[in-house]
Amino acid sequence: MQIRVLLFGILKDLTGHSSEELSVPDRATAADIIGHYEQRLAGKRDLLASVAISVNQEYSSADRRLSPGDEVALLPPVSGGADCDPYVRLVHTRIVPHDIVPRLEKPEDGAIVIFDGIVRNTSRGRRTLYLDYESYEEMALKGLQELASLATQKFAVRNVAIVHRLGRIEIGESSVLIAVFSAHRAAAFEACRWVIDTLKRTVPIWKKEYFEDGAVWADGEPFPEEVAAGTKRGSPASK
Repeated sequence: MQIRVLLFGILKDLTGHSSEELSVPDRATAADIIGHYEQRLAGKRDLLASVAISVNQEYSSADRRLSPGDEVALLPPVSGGADCDPYVRLVHTRIVPHDIVPRLEKPEDGAIVIFDGIVRNTSRGRRTLYLDYESYEEMALKGLQELASLATQKFAVRNVAIVHRLGRIEIGESSVLIAVFSAHRAAAFEACRWVIDTLKRTVPIWKKEYFEDGAVWADGEPFPEEVAAGTKRGSPASK
């Protein structure tokens, strides 16, 4: 049967492709896809052991049985429309906080906590020229929406806005904006910290840093155990 494999970040560079069509046996599992790339990318076993797997835009275990036409994504650890509540966007244009936050304010908000992630001019002891972000956009948008909704349930906050930039981003520009609206500051601070920390661990967005002497994909933070474990159960690397 035929399935489609999506490759992101360093996996895209190593294979030279962002997507591939593979022929696999009728009873193939997601672990078989990992096995295929372990053979193909000799010496990258450690990298493949750390990826997460999604099938049809949902995180899946390695023993997930595949069906014809499935879309399987291999996800390395992760470094617009009408107004909605919460406000979640993936954008390819410059993020301007003052164009976003004021129109989401309401009179009951006693605190608005904003995290504005800015591209700095140095990294790894070298001068940074610019960054480039890519994502599995459909899955990333769904993940951001879930994060915003969970934050309003987990903390005593009224609303959460998350806007993440994709593509090339220059020094001094915003890569991600998170704004939390709440009656009280403590809940807003806690929710904002939780959203950015969880985003960096779970949402499939990757960062490539460009320097004068080359470029490198930023090391991602490990996936949560319940996600990363999906690549290990029944996978060839675990045997």
